[in-house]
Amino acid sequence: MKLVVNGEAFIINGMNWDYFPIGTNFAYSLWEQPEAFIKTALDSEMTLLKDMGVNTIRVYTGIQPEWITYIYENYGIYTMLNHSFGRYGVAINGNWESETDYRNADAQQSLLKEVGEMAATYKNTPGLLLFLLGNENNFGLFWAGSETEDFPEGETEKKEIGELRGRAMYRLMNEAAIQMKKIAINHPVAICNGDDLYIDIIAEECKDVDIYGTNMYRGKSFGDAFDNVKNTLNMPILFTEFGADAFNSITQKEDQKMQAYYMVENWKEIYENVAGLGKAENAIGGFTFQFSDGWWKDGQTTGLNIHDNHASWSNAGYAIDYEKGANNMNEEWFGICAKGLTDKNGFYTLSPRAAYFALQKAHELNPYAKGMTTDLISEHFKEIKF
Repeated sequence: MKLVVNGEAFIINGMNWDYFPIGTNFAYSLWEQPEAFIKTALDSEMTLLKDMGVNTIRVYTGIQPEWITYIYENYGIYTMLNHSFGRYGVAINGNWESETDYRNADAQQSLLKEVGEMAATYKNTPGLLLFLLGNENNFGLFWAGSETEDFPEGETEKKEIGELRGRAMYRLMNEAAIQMKKIAINHPVAICNGDDLYIDIIAEECKDVDIYGTNMYRGKSFGDAFDNVKNTLNMPILFTEFGADAFNSITQKEDQKMQAYYMVENWKEIYENVAGLGKAENAIGGFTFQFSDGWWKDGQTTGLNIHDNHASWSNAGYAIDYEKGANNMNEEWFGICAKGLTDKNGFYTLSPRAAYFALQKAHELNPYAKGMTTDLISEHFKEIKF
């Protein structure tokens, strides 16, 4: 229930990181820019990340191995390499299918080929920490695309979709993990599930996966997540996404204190549940969502130069700005840094919010340190002001 790096217990103080200048969207790739541009962008961003105590970033495929090593050698920051595993579609025989049917033999073959090639390409890359498969792909069984929506409410419908489409997906994820670990023997393989939906199927189908990764947005507390994963899966839990937006849907204003409050509470629970402290003892860290605002998130392809304050889904766990019957989750405001306009050279600057400095203080603590207790963790977090 620990991640061990170079012989020592390693807590993942992670960050969901990307680089999208205002006016761009998912079609933009930093890794396709000139080498000098990439270095300048990385030097700016990684300096901020290192200074706040981040030791791992979550990055999707597309990054070249040399940049994983550059980030590690210059800033001491590891990379979790994320293959979306059909979340947004799959290439089959040269044709792009926008929705992945994991029961399709050609789709299966295509995805296994992709992750096998990824493992072979990156296996000896200095700075690579682990592989991640998917991005809440179970939620993708309900809607296409990456824009967050609300779920169907019927439990019967959820279960039917899980059996009809989900079981084949998890079985394939397990097959992928087996294949990848034969190729890249020193790197764990995690999956990324949406909350704990279908955890019972995962228990049956994903016995060779090393780590249960979850995108989980429950407000100030993860609730029963640690114990549920321990009792159902007997796996370590890694929070691949969690956090809060910095826009208050009630006041219709930026609310940095609200954002920092939720993130500090979440990290406190993660640290309290690491191995050796007497609680669930299966937490290995997390990846805060996210480093900078995504101005493209609402609408995806429209209004790319507008910082939209439209809330696209509701979550009662974030009680500070929740009102029954109204949406309160603002996709374009999840950054712990606000994003500035792009200059003539294509770069932007970031302005850290209160959450940045709060997490900087949080990450000063090593939950695996000798003599650590949950009381000491509690005392440390009480000292964080925002």
